[in-house]
Amino acid sequence: MKVAMLFTGSGPIVILTSHESVTDNVLLEKLRAKGIERFLAYELPLDLAKERYGGHFATVLNDLHETDDLRVLDYNGERAFALFRLNELGSPVIYDPAGE
Repeated sequence: MKVAMLFTGSGPIVILTSHESVTDNVLLEKLRAKGIERFLAYELPLDLAKERYGGHFATVLNDLHETDDLRVLDYNGERAFALFRLNELGSPVIYDPAGE
């Protein structure tokens, strides 16, 4: 499982996914279906996300099915941004298909 904070046009969200990369084509299609066309993504350490989200993380993780490989841990950008320090974020992944 991977956890990533995505900075989108509407603000930060935190996702949990079984995909190897946030630029996996199947995941990108699912994000597009949610209205996310481009983003900056930062991988978060799984254990850190578990610690910060506590029971909510466990609920989301336990609800993840083999065919449901994208879960949003946090839609509240203000809370998501407050839970993690900038130096805890991994290296950025920039996804902007119009800029390719």
